[in-house]
Amino acid sequence: MSRRLVLASASPARLALLRQAGLAPEVVVSDLDESTVTAPRVAERVALLAAAKASAVAARQDDALVVGADSLLEFRGQAMGKPADAAEARERWRRMAGRSGTLHTGQALLDVRGGSVEWRDVVVTSTVVHFASPTAAEVEAYLATGEPLAVAGAFTLDGLGAPFVRRVEGDPASVVGLSLAALREQLRRRGLTITDLWRR
Repeated sequence: MSRRLVLASASPARLALLRQAGLAPEVVVSDLDESTVTAPRVAERVALLAAAKASAVAARQDDALVVGADSLLEFRGQAMGKPADAAEARERWRRMAGRSGTLHTGQALLDVRGGSVEWRDVVVTSTVVHFASPTAAEVEAYLATGEPLAVAGAFTLDGLGAPFVRRVEGDPASVVGLSLAALREQLRRRGLTITDLWRR
């Protein structure tokens, strides 16, 4: 029997990834105050954030599989979420150009039945991102689009920022916002297959 899949995220990129994989999730945003979630390491923080977002949405479900996710770029030991403004994004690109960082994506899968969470699984996928060295004019043009202000690390792999990424080592989908390969494994551990959730 097909299960309801709920995405606990407002990210258009995560929704697009799931749809491209043949899934049709409902979107329910958690409205979690992310500043309340802290951890000593970046990978731990994205795991906690993903779990907290999924839990907040799961509390409002009766029967569903709930997926929560969060991403942060770790660059020279510093966690980078969405930049506060264009000036911050510009400074990030000045520092990141020609260098590498690690994009950590945490994702939690919760199985809710009868209004209670019966099972949960949280994983982190870490992918090394090697940045190109865009010119000052290219950075200004990119900032003018507004795209880098809406994403962790001030770049995208599935949008206008893609030409400024030389290569990635790891799962490209996790850089976009959610690891489909990890989701398949999470479902498998629950005794499900991702094809069970395909749109019919």
